Amino acid sequence: MVWHDTDNDETMVARKRPAGEIFRRVFGYVGRYPAFAAGTMLCAVLTTVAGLAFPKLTQVLVDQLIAGTTGERIWWMAGALLGACFLRDFFNFLRIQLNNRFEQRVIFDMRRDLYDKLQRLSVRYYDQRATGDLMTRVIDDVNAVERVLIDGIEQGTVSVLAIAGVGYMMFTFSPQLTGWALVPIPLLVGGALVYTLTAHNRYRRVREATSEMNALLNDNLQGIRQIKGYGREPHELARFAEKAGKLRAATLVVMSAWSVYGPAMEFAAWLGYVVVFGLGGWMVWQGRLTVGELVGFLGYVGMFYGPVRSLHGLNQLFQAGRAAGERVFDILDAPVEVGEKPGAHVLTKTRGEVVFENVRFEYRPGLPVLHDISIQARPGETIALVGPTGSGKTTVVNLLARFYDVTGGRILLDGHDLRDVTLASLRQQIGIVSQEAFLFNGTIRENILYGRLDASEAEMIAAAQAANCHEFIQRLPQGYDSKVGERGVKLSVGEKQRVSIARALLKDPPILILDEATASVDTATEKLIQEALERLMAHRTSFVIAHRLSTVRHADQILVLKAGRIIERGTHEELMERGGLYAHLCRVQSTALTIEEQIEAEAAAR
Repeated sequence: MVWHDTDNDETMVARKRPAGEIFRRVFGYVGRYPAFAAGTMLCAVLTTVAGLAFPKLTQVLVDQLIAGTTGERIWWMAGALLGACFLRDFFNFLRIQLNNRFEQRVIFDMRRDLYDKLQRLSVRYYDQRATGDLMTRVIDDVNAVERVLIDGIEQGTVSVLAIAGVGYMMFTFSPQLTGWALVPIPLLVGGALVYTLTAHNRYRRVREATSEMNALLNDNLQGIRQIKGYGREPHELARFAEKAGKLRAATLVVMSAWSVYGPAMEFAAWLGYVVVFGLGGWMVWQGRLTVGELVGFLGYVGMFYGPVRSLHGLNQLFQAGRAAGERVFDILDAPVEVGEKPGAHVLTKTRGEVVFENVRFEYRPGLPVLHDISIQARPGETIALVGPTGSGKTTVVNLLARFYDVTGGRILLDGHDLRDVTLASLRQQIGIVSQEAFLFNGTIRENILYGRLDASEAEMIAAAQAANCHEFIQRLPQGYDSKVGERGVKLSVGEKQRVSIARALLKDPPILILDEATASVDTATEKLIQEALERLMAHRTSFVIAHRLSTVRHADQILVLKAGRIIERGTHEELMERGGLYAHLCRVQSTALTIEEQIEAEAAAR
């Protein structure tokens, strides 16, 4: 394993973007559904228009009651009010129904696009980012952007339409009073501008602190056995408290700013109402305005400043959404380092001839980890990679699977440059069994079938039998339907390894990568795994990495790596005769039996 240096081992800070870019891209998703957008807008307009009738009808009713001319028309007016109320709520119901479906389609598209991009990003991208940070972006940050869409489209559109419609009705009542009602507007606009210009950094700090805390939490949950084993619970609690404290402090800064901004804007909005109440009362006293007109106008003022206050409330969500949107689009805009060329062709079933031609590779520019690696593996051959830790063995097989692209030289599969074929067809030709067998949190059946989703029951069982895991699976209470737990925690290391071998057998690839596949198991389990691997490797081109040199003795070629270079190559016998590094490693291992091997040897001697 070669050390991969990264710029940040916890979270990656998103690039700061202009607000216009964030919201243009967020609302760009809206354009995918023009019919829903138009229907929602139409219902919002009709809801607003129906609501505008209330103050006008109230004005007429009050004036007629005072004049004593209402008579039986009061029932007609009550019916008109009821009808306006019904139409307003009916169109509002339609708006909500359309908007809900509209928004969920948009959010689904955003989540799907985000997950699709995560699937296409190279392994290098994940080397540089904490899992908890990415989880925060996919879940929490998308939810924050979702709130912008929900409240921005629904409340924002309705509020703007209401302000326009109510403003027009106010002007028809009294242009003079309308002018006085707008006195607080400069204060509201100025306050919103100041808050908006200063809020972004505060919300960025909250999002970043959330990611840091989630990254630590994810790391600790993954390493809970190590924490308990070393008795480091107090230490980790202190670390978590530090991250949680940072989030608390950042959140309090946001809340403190809002505690000033929110009430101040509320007070400014009420100034308009108070001014109209005082000036309108004076105009009624002078006979320039009827009581009904004042009551109706005050109704419109209340309807005017309600949406204004809603828009100020949305400002807080917009700032949070902007900070979250930066982090979401940081993923969507990340370059795909290992991509497909235009016109890349599909590999069909290959023979398994693999050629490395003067391959060079570096994780970071100017720091090469592989130098002029040349390998030729004929179909069905076994190529063993040995050498000290950090010599580049795993990097070689990672390049074969095209988890990374070579920096120089090229890799050919049956004469095809790996960069000229589609990634899906390339990886369909390769099976991987690694030291830390990864099992998904599901059933054993689901994990084996991951190798070939359309395999039959008989094919799955045959693969399990060949991998020496059918017997222990049958002993489990639910057999193949037994849950394995997160990362296969309910199974032993050897059991997980054999399930992963069954998965590879079911895939039936022409090329195999076995990365320390028999490490970390006892000798008895190693024999079971080795038997399964021999069946798996039969008639397949195999690249084998192993610390236990006994597992690579029969390889067709053994390549000895040191500091990213091949320093020896040949068969076991040839390399032993040369007396180089390989021979030295074999002699060291032959005198270093594990405790389990010693116990087994002593037991056999008795």
